[in-house]
Amino acid sequence: MTELGLIDWGVCLAYLGVVFGLALWSVKGQENNEDYFVGGRKMNWLAVGVSMFATSFSSVSFLGLPQRGAYQDFSFYLTILCIPFVITPILWWVFVPLFVRLRVSSGYEYLGRRFGRPAQRIGSGLYCVYAIGWMGTMLYAVALTLQTVMGLSDTQYFWMLIGIGAYTTVYTVLGGLKAVIWTDVLQAGVLGGAIVAVLVLAVGRIDGGWSAFRALAHEHNKFQMFHLDANLLAAKNFTGSNTVFTALAYGLFMYLPGYAVAQNMVQRYVCAGSLAAGRGVVLLSAVINSVLGLAFLLVGTAVFVFYSQAGGPGLPTAGAEIARQDQILPYFVATQLPKIGLLGLILAGLFAAAMSTIDSGINAVISVIVYDWLSGRQLPLRISRTLTGLLGIVVIAAALIVPRFGDNVLQIINVIAGTAL
Repeated sequence: MTELGLIDWGVCLAYLGVVFGLALWSVKGQENNEDYFVGGRKMNWLAVGVSMFATSFSSVSFLGLPQRGAYQDFSFYLTILCIPFVITPILWWVFVPLFVRLRVSSGYEYLGRRFGRPAQRIGSGLYCVYAIGWMGTMLYAVALTLQTVMGLSDTQYFWMLIGIGAYTTVYTVLGGLKAVIWTDVLQAGVLGGAIVAVLVLAVGRIDGGWSAFRALAHEHNKFQMFHLDANLLAAKNFTGSNTVFTALAYGLFMYLPGYAVAQNMVQRYVCAGSLAAGRGVVLLSAVINSVLGLAFLLVGTAVFVFYSQAGGPGLPTAGAEIARQDQILPYFVATQLPKIGLLGLILAGLFAAAMSTIDSGINAVISVIVYDWLSGRQLPLRISRTLTGLLGIVVIAAALIVPRFGDNVLQIINVIAGTAL
C-alpha cells in the first residue's frame, strides 16, 4: 500500500524499545511464581485496569471497529456497552469477590475445590486450547495486515510474523505478569493516542469540519444503534447480525465467559491484592472500553464522511483499492493524512493491540499449566520461564497454520471460543 518514511520507522522502533525497557525493569524483585504470575498480589490497580482493557482490545478490534463505523453503523456499540452495564455488575458482585476471597492463582482452582482435580484440569485444558487458538489468530491477523499495508512479500510476511511473536515472547519471558501489565499500559496509551490523532485529523479533512461530519453521518444513519422490529417475536430480531437481541446475546455468550473465567482476566482480579482494588480494575477497564470503543467507531464514521462528501472519491471497496474492508483505517491514514509519522503511530498501535493480547495469553496459559498441572508455587521460576518461551514457539506455529482454516479471522475466533467456552 505504501512505504514507511523515516519518521514512521522511528516511531515504531521507539515504541518497541520502550516496551523492552519496561520488560527489563520488571525483572527486578521476581523471586517465585507468585511474583511471576500474579505480581506478588501487590500490583497498582490503576495500571491493572488499563492492562485489562488492553488485553481485551485486540488487533481485530483495532481494525474491525473502524471498519464497522465506515461500512455499517453504531449497532455494535450496543454490544460494547454490555461491558459496563451488564458484565461489570456481574463481575463486581459475583466473580471478583469469589476469586479474591479464595486467593487463587489459577481461576480453575475453584473448580478443583468444588468438583475435584479432574474438573480443574478439564477446565484449564480447554482454556489452553482456546487461548493458543486466539493468540495464533491475533498474530496471523496483525502480520497479514502489515503485509498489505507495507507491501511485504510472502517471505517478508513470514519473518514479520515470527519477529512479532518472538519479540512478544522474549519480554513476557523476562518480566512475567508485571512486564505484561506495564507494557499493556504503554500499549493502551499508544493505541488510544493513535486513534484520537486520526479522529482529529480525519474530521479536519472534511469540508465543514465537525458540523458537516455530524450532518452527513446523521443523513446516512451512521449513528444508529438500535435495530428492533416492533413485533418483538419477529424472526429478524433474532437472526439479524445487528439487532438489539443479537448484540445482547453476543455480549452475554462471547464477552461474559471471557471476562468471568478466562485466566488472563482472573489474574487481573487477584493481582492487586484486595476486593476494592479488584472491583476498581473492572470498573476502570469498562470505562476505557466504552470511551475508546466509541472513538474507534467515530474514526470509521469520519472516514465514511470524508469519502462520501460532495466531490469525494467514494468509500473504497474490498477487492479494489483495499483487499479487505478491515484495512480501511491504515489505507486512509496512508493515502489521505499528512506524512508526519502518523502511519508509524497507527502501526505501533496495531503492534500494541496484538502484543497486549498475546503477552497476556502466554503468561496466563503457563500460569494454569503451572498451578493446575504441575507443582504450582513450588515449581522453580526458571522452569516457568522456560515453559513461557516454549509456548511462544507454539503460538507462532499456530499463527502459521491459521490460514488453513480460511481468511475470516473473526469467524475463526468465534469457532474456537464457542468450542472451548
